[in-house]
Formats: sequence, structure tokens, C-alpha cells
Amino acid sequence: MKKALITGLMITGFFSSAAFAGPQYVDETGYAVSGYDVVAYHSLEQAPVGKKQPAAVPGKTAHVVEYNGAKWAFSTAENAEKFKANPAKYAPLYDGHCAYGLSQGGKVPANPNLWRIVDGKLYLNITPAVVGFWEKDIPGLIKAANKNWSKKEDAAASKKRWTSINANKGTFTTAAPLTN
Repeated sequence: MKKALITGLMITGFFSSAAFAGPQYVDETGYAVSGYDVVAYHSLEQAPVGKKQPAAVPGKTAHVVEYNGAKWAFSTAENAEKFKANPAKYAPLYDGHCAYGLSQGGKVPANPNLWRIVDGKLYLNITPAVVGFWEKDIPGLIKAANKNWSKKEDAAASKKRWTSINANKGTFTTAAPLTN
């Protein structure tokens, strides 16, 4: 029993850390998750499936942490410290790429305002239409994305800009990170 528990914990640790082991998606802002605070997502009230999520919280250039080859911005020094203490808890899966895109076998950018936390993990998607597809079978698509991730994690990060996609117009109002 004890051996099975230890093996299970080791496997769980492998899969939870493997979801962000490749090149981090960084857009034209120069920051992971476009300069939004990944710790803050965990304190936002998540909307039910089918409803629009609250807007992401912009980070600030005064609170920056380096992780996985990228700069991460936070809205408070406290959030930056929480991230430093446990980045795997807060960093989005798939190095900040679209979760639905990974489930379909591609590494595409993600919109930080199209998010969902599932089992304590942050997932991002690319457009509102994609969120609709994602929400039809979140558990099945996570399983498919995890399977595809093992083949894609070492591939180059997407170079596309999520803000240039017409379908994302109206999904964001604040550029991040904020300067102090």
C-alpha cells in the first residue's frame, strides 16, 4: 500500500511538473502570460462553465520574477513571493499555450483573459470560440492535451500574437504589465 502511494505521488509529480517544462510562451510584452498575475487567478471567483470569466489581473513591473526562461509580473510583492515559493502551483499548464490547441496537437498562443482553474491548475485558451469547444469536455481535452504535450513540450514556443486575432477584440481592456 505504502509503495503504491509513493509511486502514485511520484507519477503525479512527474505529470504536474511536465506540463510546463518546455519553452515558455512570451508575447510582444516580453512577459509570460502577457504580464498578467498568475497568482491572482487563484483568488478570482471563477465563473460557471458557459459564462465569461473575470478579467485577469495585470502584473506590475515592480514585482517581477524570472522562471522557466521568462519574466513573470505580479500585482503585489506578496503574489511574487507566493510564486517564487511554488511556481509549479501557479504557472499555467503547457507553458502558457492554449490548452485546447494542445488537445488538438498544436502549440498556439493563449489569451490570459480566457482562463479556467481545474483541480488547482491554471489553463488558458486562445479565443472565446475555443473556450466553447474546451468547455464541452474539459476532462477529456485535458487528457488529450497531456498526451500531446509529451510530444510538443520541447518544440519552440509559439511566436504568434493572441492580441492580433480578431476574435479576441473585446476580451481585454488593460495592457499588462502596468508600470509603477
